[in-house]
Amino acid sequence: MKNIRKILVRLHRCERGAEGLEKLLIMAAIVLPLLGVLIFFRNDLIEWFESLWTDVQDDADNLP
Repeated sequence: MKNIRKILVRLHRCERGAEGLEKLLIMAAIVLPLLGVLIFFRNDLIEWFESLWTDVQDDADNLP
């Protein structure tokens, strides 16, 4: 029983995984709102990219 308690106390004090978890939470705090914005404005973004693409194609067709 003492061995199990020692192991649990050692695991509780170990902070090796905390840094990785903090990095993961920071990335999630950035990525999730960005993903929400992209999903919310997807139709507007599609139209914008399509108009940009047609402009590029028109400019390429008009090259000398």
